[in-house]
Amino acid sequence: MQITDVRIRKIQKAGSMKAVASITLDNEFVIHDIKVIQGDRGLFIAMPSRLSRDGGYRDIAHPINSTTRDSMQRKILEQYEELPEDMIESVEEMVGSGEI
Repeated sequence: MQITDVRIRKIQKAGSMKAVASITLDNEFVIHDIKVIQGDRGLFIAMPSRLSRDGGYRDIAHPINSTTRDSMQRKILEQYEELPEDMIESVEEMVGSGEI
């Protein structure tokens, strides 16, 4: 399985979420709404999730081994770091366009 495309949308808002990413696998399958988060030990990714009945969050899609997760995170964060600062959008712009 190869990551054949990575798309990043940096966002401007207070808080730890810095961007939203989408990846394409083998030019055949896409995963949207991967979040780039600033944590205490640096940037990391959070896979798309939904609110469960018990009030917690559950991943909708996620890698099942650490090698795949590390590969996804590395590619997404590399792409994130390469984006110029003028590519930052406000959350309001993204909500208005229906992207989040």
